[in-house]
Amino acid sequence: MLLKKLVLLASLCATAFGFSQSGTLSGYILFDNNKPALGASIVIEGASLKKEASAGVNGEFIFKNIPYGNYTLITSSLNAKSNTKQISINSKSKSVNIVLELTSYQDLQEVVVETKTEKRQIEDEGFAVNVIETKEASVRNIQTNELLNTSVGVKLRQNGGLGSRVEYSLNGLTGSSVRIFINGIPISIYGSSFSLNSIPPSMIERIEVYKGVVPGHLADDALGGAINIVLHDTTTSNFNASVSYGSFNTLQTSINGLYRAEKSGFTVKASGFHNYSDNDYKISGGQVKVTGLGGVQTPITARRFNDAYRSTGGTAEIGFTNVRWADQFFVGVTGSDDYKEIQHGAFVTIMPYKDRFRESDVLLGNLTYQKKDLFTEGLDVNIIGSYGKRNQVTSDTLAWAYSWNGERAIDFRGDEYQYSWGSQQEKTEYGPVENHITRNVASIRTGISYEINNNHKFLFNHFYSNLDRKDRNEYASSTENAFTGTRDLHKNIYSLTYELTAFDKKLKTSTFVKFYQQKRISKDPEIQQDDQGKDIIVDEIVSSNKKYTGYGFAGSYAIIPEVTLLASAEKAIRLPNETEVFGNDGDNVIPNPFINPESSNNYNLGFRFGAFHINKHEFTISTNLFTRNIKQRIGLPIERVPDEELILYENQGDGTSKGIEATLNYSYNKRLRFNYNITKLNLKVINRGVEIDVPNTPFFTMNAGLNYNLKNVFLKNSNLNLFYSAYFTETFSYLPPQGNNTTGAEFFEVPRQVAQDFGLSYNFPNNKFVLSFDAKNLFDKPLYDNLRVPKPGRAFYLKLNYFINKF
Repeated sequence: MLLKKLVLLASLCATAFGFSQSGTLSGYILFDNNKPALGASIVIEGASLKKEASAGVNGEFIFKNIPYGNYTLITSSLNAKSNTKQISINSKSKSVNIVLELTSYQDLQEVVVETKTEKRQIEDEGFAVNVIETKEASVRNIQTNELLNTSVGVKLRQNGGLGSRVEYSLNGLTGSSVRIFINGIPISIYGSSFSLNSIPPSMIERIEVYKGVVPGHLADDALGGAINIVLHDTTTSNFNASVSYGSFNTLQTSINGLYRAEKSGFTVKASGFHNYSDNDYKISGGQVKVTGLGGVQTPITARRFNDAYRSTGGTAEIGFTNVRWADQFFVGVTGSDDYKEIQHGAFVTIMPYKDRFRESDVLLGNLTYQKKDLFTEGLDVNIIGSYGKRNQVTSDTLAWAYSWNGERAIDFRGDEYQYSWGSQQEKTEYGPVENHITRNVASIRTGISYEINNNHKFLFNHFYSNLDRKDRNEYASSTENAFTGTRDLHKNIYSLTYELTAFDKKLKTSTFVKFYQQKRISKDPEIQQDDQGKDIIVDEIVSSNKKYTGYGFAGSYAIIPEVTLLASAEKAIRLPNETEVFGNDGDNVIPNPFINPESSNNYNLGFRFGAFHINKHEFTISTNLFTRNIKQRIGLPIERVPDEELILYENQGDGTSKGIEATLNYSYNKRLRFNYNITKLNLKVINRGVEIDVPNTPFFTMNAGLNYNLKNVFLKNSNLNLFYSAYFTETFSYLPPQGNNTTGAEFFEVPRQVAQDFGLSYNFPNNKFVLSFDAKNLFDKPLYDNLRVPKPGRAFYLKLNYFINKF
């Protein structure tokens, strides 16, 4: 299948050379202070053509497939005078830069046209979606995960510091119910070494968070929602590098750049990152104790001593952009490697781990082809494929027991001792473990859309992924390894979407249907006897091939320009993933081959009010009511032992999630900005015939942020931005209620949490250097997440960014 699609791609490229003459117009829109005019509207208009676009984060814009001829460019911004320019398109590519004159106010009569930004266009499609722009965060010491955690309805569930396992909760649904994408490709293809922990915001253009109902173009089994990371795809030459250092010996660096030859369209782009942290922050409470003589246990405040993290990776691609036969054509390679020490199991237990770690790497070949108006106007094609190998090693070979003081543990007589099973994690089958998992992975995503006219559009999308897995333990005998089976997981997802725009663009709808197929194959060697009674090794093959159907709808209606109704619904399916079916030693997850898919009927109903403008004030209010009716919910067991080391995913039964979320955004004079959001939900599941709250889930969260901009501080044409953020999480329990007996229930509670961060960034006059400082958890409050695992305390970070927007 993969080969057929590559052949099809080659034939499409070969056939697409004979179009009528047209060119590409691109350039930058800047203010007269040499700063990018983010969001500025630009219109190109000719005798038989009119197109609109908005300037990107660097002020860039692009119009493709413009027939040769004469045109008028009209550029406008709310805080600058409009600009009109006459141009001619008579070559394959033309570049033009536009400078807008800043004003203290904008006469409304000067605004020729107001074009919606990409963010607003996505939010107007009817889905319950948050669009997070990363321009400001890209220069600060903020992780992509931290940026997500500020968004309404989103809650991160992290087992510690940088590099620790992260789950994403959208309106109460968590784990693999939420799918993560990079440019529409599931991040699971890249493995743990290429995660949101390791992708710096400077590489990201925006983040799209779809809650409950996921559009058809993200064809995947995302039952609870989807997070799509959209990387910068500018086709103008640029370069960016950053380095930051801070608490817990945390070092983070990133570099990315692109070069394009204007005449030929030949393009080279590359990006890379390196992250390291000791993660040696202090923890206390719970089971953080030292056992002394006579078995006396003494609570202490300890530093984590086996929790270091390192990740290094990057991508390199060569190809062509904005040429007649392709908007983008790239072949490239993606590679990464990470190392993560493991301090404890699923819970913080009284006996921590020492020298237990997980290491993984990935190497993938990539192919990308994109073309708008292929063969005919309105026909767009997008193909992204990858193939490669992922490796993972989990090592646990130390037999000595350790205490939270970082020293060897002693028994009641005062003697140091070793575990009889020979490793940190208790295993009775064999002693030390060095478990290798090798995966061959392949995926291809195909998207074809046809816009009949401005009112009707059809989209077809297909996603295929294949994973072949082989496990091996270096400390097991050759016979045991010879009888280790292989695991294959195949997935096909198809979607067909119809989009309607009507009533002068007031009504927008998207109706879609999705088809799911998952095939699991397990091969386990076993000894059998042949016809002559001799022992032979044969493969016992267990396979399943299941198919499902889902469908959905999203729509928006602008009652008046400032008031929009949004509604969406979907029957969603979520197939069990590799870890849930086959387990993962590195994350202490054991296999469950009998786990079933989960399904849910998801509904959203919301309003958006604004943006309202009153003099220099601007504000927007949005709200969303949601409900999820879940069948065969997949999650961790509801009733668990607090000192349990291993975890197993299972079908918990039926459940419901209902709630409300709201967001307020306010700005004054484009300099002071305030945002606030609140989420209140009720997540229930049936356990032994009784409806109970789902444990280990926060039900009430609030976030707030304040930003103020100061100009000409210390140096003329400089910018100083001040940031303040606050996060609130109400008390929740990580174990279910035990009937009417509430004695000791507080031991299983995650207490109320309030975290506050402060930061500043200073943009030097040349716009090439940005220096930033961040103080996180400023008041050093205890913070927890999954199963009351402590998170880092107060921390400080300094970061330097260097930019070249064009060269």
